[in-house]
Order: sequence, then C-alpha cells, then structure tokens
Amino acid sequence: MSEWTKLRRTVTEWAASLDDVGFDVGRTHISLFNAVWMIVVVVLVIVFGRVAGRIGRRTVRSMKGLDGTQRALGEKLMTVTVWTIAVLVGIDAVGINLTTLTVFSGAFGLAVGFGLQKTFGNLIAGVILLMDRSIKPGDVIAVTDTKGSTFGVVHSIGVRAVSVTTRDNREILIPNEILMTTQVENWSYSSRLVGITIPIGIAYESDLDLAEKLLLEAALTVPRVLRDPEPSILLNAFGPSAIELLIYISIDDPENGVGNVRSDVLKATWHALKDSGVSIPLPQSDVTLRDSDGLRVLSEALGRGTLT
Repeated sequence: MSEWTKLRRTVTEWAASLDDVGFDVGRTHISLFNAVWMIVVVVLVIVFGRVAGRIGRRTVRSMKGLDGTQRALGEKLMTVTVWTIAVLVGIDAVGINLTTLTVFSGAFGLAVGFGLQKTFGNLIAGVILLMDRSIKPGDVIAVTDTKGSTFGVVHSIGVRAVSVTTRDNREILIPNEILMTTQVENWSYSSRLVGITIPIGIAYESDLDLAEKLLLEAALTVPRVLRDPEPSILLNAFGPSAIELLIYISIDDPENGVGNVRSDVLKATWHALKDSGVSIPLPQSDVTLRDSDGLRVLSEALGRGTLT
C-alpha cells in the first residue's frame, strides 16, 4: 500500500469520525466535520479574495494604456468581480443550495433596502463618477454644503467616499452620493487654467494710467502668475471713496492654492504703489447736519465758549 493511499484512508477515517459527532435537523445532518469544513472554506475564500484581488489590481496598474481614472475604475471592478466569484465558489464548496436561499430573499432585500441603501448608493455613485470621468484623482474641486465650502485635491475615489486633501493637509472624506447630487466646482475638469480676480481701489486724485501700469508690473512679479494669458486691469466702478479696479490673473496649478497667489499679488501691489504717488484711499463719508433750533443753540454756545 502506497503512502498516498494510507494518507487518503487516514483523512477519510478522520472525516468520518468528525461526521459522526453531530445532530440532525429534519433532513439536514449538522456535524463537527461540517463546522470544520465551513471554517476552512471561509478562510480559503478570504485568502483567495485578498490575494487574487491584489494580483488583479497590480495587473490593472501595470496596463500602460490606461490613465489614472481608468485604472481606478478597473481596480474597483476587479475587486468586486474577484470577491463575487470567491463567495459563490465558497457557497458551492460548503454545499449550500442557492435555491434554498429564496425563502430569505424577501427579508434580505428588505434589510438591504433599509440598512445598506446608502452603501450601495455610494458604491454605484463612485462607479458612475469614474465612468463619466467628471471627477478623477488629481482634480481640484470645491464642494459647498450647509457647513461651508471644502476645497482641495481629489486623492482617491473609494467604494464609499472620495478622499479630498485640503491645503492645510487635512484629508476629508466626502460621500460619493454628495458629489452626484450637489453642485461641484471642478477647477481642472477640461483645463487646469484658472482665472483669479483681485479687487483694489485707488484714490480719485491718482493717475489712472500710471496705476494700471504699476498694477500689471506688480502682478507679473509673482512667479505663479501666467504670462499667457497675460494679466489685465479692468475698471469696475467709480465707488463712493475710490476708483474700483480689478486685477485679473491666471494660474495653471490650482492644487497649490489660490489665496496665497492673491496675497502675493496684493503685497507686490502695495510695494509698487507705496512710493509712486498712487494712493489707496481710506473710506470716507460725508455728514450733513440739518438746520434746527437745537443746532443753532449748540452752535452759539460753542462760539461763546460757554458749553461745558
């Protein structure tokens, strides 16, 4: 008798002894062997799902013909496919008849409808976002909700949420459904070119042409301000205390922030106007006093110096 035959007979006898330890529920025999085999199958399913999923994701990443969005979508679909196959094979290996699960389909569907509604909604929303490429990793987006505005770079699109990294290095998870149902500003959807408008006021006695020249020169000293399209100056309005101008600049790296560029342009503007004769006025207000008896009495008292 070969060693393989002995080993197989030993395993068979061990399985039979474990199968004898159990009890019957109707026509179903539940034994220690079934419990051990179920545990082994569950472990194998988990191991297979993780290993096969990791291999599948690496395979998708290695495809050079795909961009970042297509790779992310491929990885997500590969993960779902691998785990679906692993679970179905595991159910078949355990010996569960899928037709017997139809009894629980109504209750399971109700549980999914109430308990997993948001989860499946976010999963489908994430797949749609990746398929239509409206939001993809690396995009600069701004999302406005009831608590304010979130501005940052899309780091990744997960099953449940999109990870957005802000300028202060905070990572915010935004549910996929929110990005599908609310208005989102995507600053790099079709072009990374972003225009920034910076208001500034100059005094009425200032030389307007000189002011425009100095403002353009100041804007061009900031490294992130593009030369093409070049900055421009627009006359916005004649305000109550100043001539209101708009400095229009363009950048192509919105992921590095907008407020810092605006700050750099304003600083350069301040230094350019400081010693040029072009002044930035303080707010002014005209006060008109109506003639009245009380006002005349007050004026006369002030004139005589008798008011104490």
